[in-house]
Amino acid sequence: MIRFYFHPTPNPAKIALFLEETGLPYRLVPVDTGKGEQHMAAFRAVNPNGKVPAIVDTEGPGGKPARVFDSTAILIYLAEKTGKLLGAPAERPELLSWLMFIGTGLGPFSGQAVHFQHAAPDGLDYAVNRYRREAERHYQVLNDHLAGRDYIVGNSYTIADISAWGWLDRAARVMKGAEDALAAYPEIMRWFRAIDARPAVARARAVGKDHAFKTVIDEESRRALFPSNYPAAL
Repeated sequence: MIRFYFHPTPNPAKIALFLEETGLPYRLVPVDTGKGEQHMAAFRAVNPNGKVPAIVDTEGPGGKPARVFDSTAILIYLAEKTGKLLGAPAERPELLSWLMFIGTGLGPFSGQAVHFQHAAPDGLDYAVNRYRREAERHYQVLNDHLAGRDYIVGNSYTIADISAWGWLDRAARVMKGAEDALAAYPEIMRWFRAIDARPAVARARAVGKDHAFKTVIDEESRRALFPSNYPAAL
């Protein structure tokens, strides 16, 4: 059984989609990041970095419980565990390359673009421009790559597509003010629509809907979500 530590944000959404695509049994463990539950000792024992997603596989290597944190690591681990959505063995170098492109580039720059456009105080124009432009650059790299392709790697749906879907599903937040967030990236738009139409996506979107996560961004939430912005407690 997989214990899946979840909050309804892009990186946990990737894991929800993988689990729904493969039918791997799991138990959802909500982590309300707006309330600071990611900083509690019980969760830090699962992910010392204090971020979602994370999993505990109660039947890990050797039959022993295993923790895995970071969405890219979790996708690789679960794909290897199940033998699903890994693509062909010869495509492994390409798969790893695109997973890291998303995990260290497209995802983080998208996240920072969202933060500086929606959460940061006014007046940080350099940061807004920097992260928005880098997010756009990563979108363009992926858009160019997808020309003439149905999937990011090889000829089949893989965890690379799942990983990219998680953040591109939030393109409207990343591309603040754009009438159509993907209009400038027609290859991504075509690819995204095909992935988004998969039946498992609807199930993944429903994950956690029965839990009342905090949605109000107040001082408690800002301190929980952006603790490095505040002095360390003495």
